[in-house]
Amino acid sequence: MKIGLYVNGVGPSPQALIDQVRAAAAAGLDSAYFSQIFSWDALTVAALSAQAAPGLALGTAIVQTYPRHPIALAGQALTVQAVSGQPFTLGVGPSHPPIIEGMFGYSYDKPARHVREYLSALLPLLRGEQVDYHGETLTATGAVDAPNTPPPSVLLSALGPVMLRIAGELADGTVTVWTGSELIGDYIAPTLTEAATSAGRPAPRIVATVVASVTADPDATRRWVAEQVGFASQFPGYRAVLERQGRSGVEETVIAGDEDAVARALGEFAAAGVTELVVGPVGDEREWTRTLELLAALRGELAAV
Repeated sequence: MKIGLYVNGVGPSPQALIDQVRAAAAAGLDSAYFSQIFSWDALTVAALSAQAAPGLALGTAIVQTYPRHPIALAGQALTVQAVSGQPFTLGVGPSHPPIIEGMFGYSYDKPARHVREYLSALLPLLRGEQVDYHGETLTATGAVDAPNTPPPSVLLSALGPVMLRIAGELADGTVTVWTGSELIGDYIAPTLTEAATSAGRPAPRIVATVVASVTADPDATRRWVAEQVGFASQFPGYRAVLERQGRSGVEETVIAGDEDAVARALGEFAAAGVTELVVGPVGDEREWTRTLELLAALRGELAAV
């Protein structure tokens, strides 16, 4: 299992995000992933990070599909791939109704159909092919000229059965959030793998994002996460996956404690079938550093798992 850093996308400047990427590279981690939130642009920062930390694999977890047409996103992703010199992972997802409808003004009426049609247009574009796609939710006609650029790996944010089937059939795998290792091992991995096998596709990638902190006060850490992002627990997709785990809030998925406790919990993701664990450290500067140091120590131990 590979280990990467989930970059905190809220910072005073893009350089602050790039500094996190440099820290991940200095620690010997495998990758760094960016999330498209309502701050700095994830793909732009990824392209800049490729120059700042050569040799580190980069990815997004995730970029929302609705606001970016497949042709536009293909051009952006291929640009990052071209400048990085390392495999780039494009994690995409439909986001949530309050964001897509409330902020962007798009209909969220048929997210599964939208995602299937989106990938049907995006994937050939990333391969440099001409598309003439006319679906129910989108139209894409054209191509992206990016000579000598291999297509990035594409992951779909998938937590429920329908999206997991689409991820297995069309994408290279899934990227998860707010999921414990038990749910991945018992439900997500087998559902995704069955879909990929039925479609004649290779074994899927499972990239799990987790929030973690090496701290003396795990309860305070979870309270802080609840204060910052507890609203996400009410998004329908997240609420469903939390209920499936017998949890009510996203803060309950946070891994926090001393080095031994955090290491044990992170190691369980490898046993669950996760191919890449992307950890977002939280806490004060000392806790952030201790968490990164633990990830560096675990990287070699879990590489063979």
